[in-house]
Amino acid sequence: MISIKQIFEKDIELCYELDSNTISLWSKNQWASEFKKEGTQIFGILFSKFVIGICVIQVVLDEAQINYFAVRQKYRKRGFGSYMMNYLIMICKKQNIKKLFLEVSQRNIIALKFYDKFDFFTVGIRKNYYKDGSDAFLKEKILTTK
Repeated sequence: MISIKQIFEKDIELCYELDSNTISLWSKNQWASEFKKEGTQIFGILFSKFVIGICVIQVVLDEAQINYFAVRQKYRKRGFGSYMMNYLIMICKKQNIKKLFLEVSQRNIIALKFYDKFDFFTVGIRKNYYKDGSDAFLKEKILTTK
């Protein structure tokens, strides 16, 4: 069974463990800091009560930034990321968010294709943004409230 739940600060260890085994984006201190940011919402996707993916968004007025989006390697390409993204889009629409933003490495072809599937468009480039020297594509999705 698949479900999505909000994740709270008491789950920092779980977030750090998943991150360490997927995209290794943040340290434990960065995770702690993320939970304290105003407007931050953190969701986990569960498969049989086991957290297999996490999404972090930060809401400012009528916009939201996806700061983190990852699914455990062995659960990728099985629809879980799409399930989580569809949930995220639904939550944003319920909160009257008009635009959803994210950054993704120009080298992350799989992620670029994934975000294209959800109608995210490149609206900017941050040169040499990542540690490896790659550029970040700033992507935007306009949310309609139909």
